[in-house]
Amino acid sequence: MTRKRWKPAQPQSMQHAIRLCLDYALHKHNRSVARVAELIGTTEWSVYKWMSEGSIPSVRIRPFEFACDATFVTHYIAASAQKLVIDIPTGRAGNQDELLDLQNQLNTTVSLLTRFYRGEAEAADVLQGITLAMQQLAGHRENVCKHDAPELALFGGDPE
Repeated sequence: MTRKRWKPAQPQSMQHAIRLCLDYALHKHNRSVARVAELIGTTEWSVYKWMSEGSIPSVRIRPFEFACDATFVTHYIAASAQKLVIDIPTGRAGNQDELLDLQNQLNTTVSLLTRFYRGEAEAADVLQGITLAMQQLAGHRENVCKHDAPELALFGGDPE
């Protein structure tokens, strides 16, 4: 069985964003919809209603994402407003795997652009690839900016 990769996942609608958050909570933390609802102080049926209607009350977005430990709803809202969202880096040195991931993403993006201009790729796939490449580059840019004064790892562990 292959490992699920969550970083490249990009929500295509609000329903999809809510579903991705719930899937992530189940996959990474074994939290069911009922458990997520309990953590944010609502009913399981409210969460299903949000997903079916594709709308979630704005005051519930952050608690919902916190309970799921995923920010797909925020990413969807930002992307629908034509904004780019990146995770704020901690200012630590990059490792070889991160640089290889960046190189692979850039190569994939250039390949997608080439295929798109030949009429062989869909615009949505190309936009997703470009967005991911820009996010990774922006993250490395911030790491370089914070190189002289790295932040402390207060809570231990490295977020995915």
